[in-house]
Amino acid sequence: METLEISGVHKDYLLLVYQGEDKLFIPVEQLDLVQKYVGAEGKAPKLNKLGGSEWKRVKTKVKASVQDIADDLIKLYAEREAEQGFAFSPDSDMQREFEDSFPYQETEDQARSIKEIKKDMERIRPMDRLLVGDVGYGKTEVALRAAFKAMMDGKQVAFLVPTTILAQQHYETMKERFQGFPVNIGLLSRFRTRKEQNETIKGLANGTVDIVVGTHRLLSKDVKYRDLGFLVVDEEQRFGVTHKEKIKQIRSKIDVLTLTATPIPRTLHMSMLGVRDLSVIETPPANRFPVQTYVTEQNNVLIREAIERELARDGQVYYLYNRVETILKKADEISALVPDARVAVAHGQMSESELESVILSFLEGEYDVLVTTTIIETGVDIPNVNTLFVQNADHMGLSQLYQLRGRVGRWNRIAYAYFMYQKDKILREEAEKRLQAIKEFTELGSGFKVAMRDLSIRGAGNILGAQQHGFIDSVGFDLYSQMLKDAIEARRPKEEKQEEVLPVEIDIQIDAYIPEYYITDSRQKIEMYKRFRNVTTEEELESLQSDMIDRFGEYPEEVEYLFSATELRIHALAVGIEQIKEEAKKITILFSEEGTKRIRGDLVMEVIAEFGRSVGVGMDGTALKLTMNIQNKSLQEWLFNVKTLTKNLKSALKEEDPAGKA
Repeated sequence: METLEISGVHKDYLLLVYQGEDKLFIPVEQLDLVQKYVGAEGKAPKLNKLGGSEWKRVKTKVKASVQDIADDLIKLYAEREAEQGFAFSPDSDMQREFEDSFPYQETEDQARSIKEIKKDMERIRPMDRLLVGDVGYGKTEVALRAAFKAMMDGKQVAFLVPTTILAQQHYETMKERFQGFPVNIGLLSRFRTRKEQNETIKGLANGTVDIVVGTHRLLSKDVKYRDLGFLVVDEEQRFGVTHKEKIKQIRSKIDVLTLTATPIPRTLHMSMLGVRDLSVIETPPANRFPVQTYVTEQNNVLIREAIERELARDGQVYYLYNRVETILKKADEISALVPDARVAVAHGQMSESELESVILSFLEGEYDVLVTTTIIETGVDIPNVNTLFVQNADHMGLSQLYQLRGRVGRWNRIAYAYFMYQKDKILREEAEKRLQAIKEFTELGSGFKVAMRDLSIRGAGNILGAQQHGFIDSVGFDLYSQMLKDAIEARRPKEEKQEEVLPVEIDIQIDAYIPEYYITDSRQKIEMYKRFRNVTTEEELESLQSDMIDRFGEYPEEVEYLFSATELRIHALAVGIEQIKEEAKKITILFSEEGTKRIRGDLVMEVIAEFGRSVGVGMDGTALKLTMNIQNKSLQEWLFNVKTLTKNLKSALKEEDPAGKA
């Protein structure tokens, strides 16, 4: 970021350096033309010459590839839109009674997600929605309300989960939530005897079982449904390729809701491209604290003290150790370190009955520390566990670390998570980035942000075929996504296309920038300029003002002018102005052709009347043009007048008819 003075006006520019040390200064109001390069891990971008043809050639090649994908996606999207499913009825009295029996106040995001899901269910098109929300943020309750709605219309519901323990816990939750309502619940998992499983399968075939929860056992050939209408998939990324193929076969005609805390890059990307619908729960439940997160070298003194602190408040501890062959030795070490602690071991190579017995004993408080592998990642909800250790955390992926941290802090007491790596070990750059990210994202509700960061550390992965990998690396993930989005948009039917919002050019001679003495860090400066750029309403502008004061203190005059210029842009966008320019003691306000069509000439005359003879009106071709004389006026005075004029022009807009056309 560099501040340059041109014709007596100070402005901030982003300096780009090209191959051969060529330089280009980008004004901050055009920051949206610059994107951060995101490729696969360890992949450095290739620099091009300024004005050379190489970059254009690379983009042309990627564009051709992207157009093929866009065709596939549009076809997929059109097939999905054309598919006939079942349109569920509006909410019944019993639905309202069921929802009122929820013992907690639902959060704002929960309420919004429920509304979005129900709206989808009431359409004839089969639903395919992704519900993103942190562990313990109430995704299950949202899913159960949708499931109840399906059952009220006589449809059966399948609730697919990745682990036996989770299936058991969901089963218990369902028994509690559906108590007193005419709902028959089935459970299919390895923890059920053959006889119990057969009874459930029989009930699904003859329609006496309304909802079944289970692991991939639900996908077995012997499981047939009388009338399956709704499928909930919990943590889709935990299922293997063959399971996913079977899920695909089930899902073509029925409504599907996928729940996840940190979606895999591909799933998230598909949602962001509009191939899947997306709901996000970011608000934490009441009385929830962020988990205190530490990234540290392995240290026995720290481990002992943290376990003793947890035991002193009658809490429990997870110690994650991912090597089954030496896990018993690790449990003995912890017993020797804290002799008062009752230590148990759990891992995936134990028999089902053994594993269930250990987990249930731990759940009932018979043990203080559970030394375990990553099987707890999508495991049981134990609110009493509020200290977590992860040994060799540098070997794990970011979403996995985040998922693990979500196992603690699910109650109204402060929780602690220690991500440890071997002493004196030099960490790989990607591992360091992941550990840094997990430390940064401590605020509640960061799951979605973690998935986005994971995208930027790992690249997008295989979006639609391995051949795309090289293309993503050649232009970077952001630009690739933008090109794909543009290609999809170009192929959409006209009525579905999003109306393009044309940028407003504001060229006025004022010192509107962020001085270095106010924000010294370049990265923070870029972040703030991006926020200015993205503001589209007065409410967002006020929020940015209070944020700025909160973070950096009272702002100087230059930043005040930056807010004024942004306010001008907001008003201009609202009325269809494409340019506000200062030249020769005049301010010219030029409407776009579309903006000119949307405004009433007689009302424009009323608006400019209050400025007397200082504002003139005319045409530039087919576009409306206003000219304000600013001679003999101070900067503050004419700037205030221009803001008032552009704001008042909203009252001259033509009213829209119900069809949405002016």
